Amino acid sequence: MNSVGKNKSVVREYVEAIVVAVLLALFVRTFIVQAFKIPSGSMLPTLQIGDHLLVSKFSYGVRVPVIGTSLISRQGPAHGDVVVFRFPRDRSLDYIKRVVAIGGDSIEVRDKQVFLNGQQVENPHAHFTSRDIMSSAAGPRDNFGPVTVPDGKIFVMGDNRDNSYDSRFWGFVDLQDVLGKALIIYWSWDVDKSLFSIDRYTSIRWDRLGDIVR
Repeated sequence: MNSVGKNKSVVREYVEAIVVAVLLALFVRTFIVQAFKIPSGSMLPTLQIGDHLLVSKFSYGVRVPVIGTSLISRQGPAHGDVVVFRFPRDRSLDYIKRVVAIGGDSIEVRDKQVFLNGQQVENPHAHFTSRDIMSSAAGPRDNFGPVTVPDGKIFVMGDNRDNSYDSRFWGFVDLQDVLGKALIIYWSWDVDKSLFSIDRYTSIRWDRLGDIVR
């Protein structure tokens, strides 16, 4: 084989390897696991700004991208799951919240306390920054409902209850818009620090790396 043919063969091997790697990465991202970065404090203290998560795309089954047809069906999100989903008012955005109610449940918030099917729910993850109680006339933050969650929908809230824009304000999440379940924190640092500053690298939260999201 001449050098030209050998070079073409080497180039083709590299191209094939790159194509296979790209296809494998797309397959993994579409059907198995996806990375997600926490951009806001709505899930504090459970999740901090600058946490990087791995989200299981397989936890609730496998769907065909775009059209959402189910290939493998599994039980949908359960109470307490932390899920990533397409924001109903702008599906180009991904949000992360905790599932508080599922289809058929009655959900109500009275003076900051959540009642599920008429029973008060004690959630160890719920965090409050203010003792002030907002009336229902002033907004749905502290007093909401009761409403019944339709089948095929879920009701979600942020753990940082006084500072979360969630289902209390914009409604339910369609199950087809649930992208996956948050699994593990694989990286965490203070994103307020400049990327080109030594402070960003000294802000790495080593104690959070590998934490399971609960």
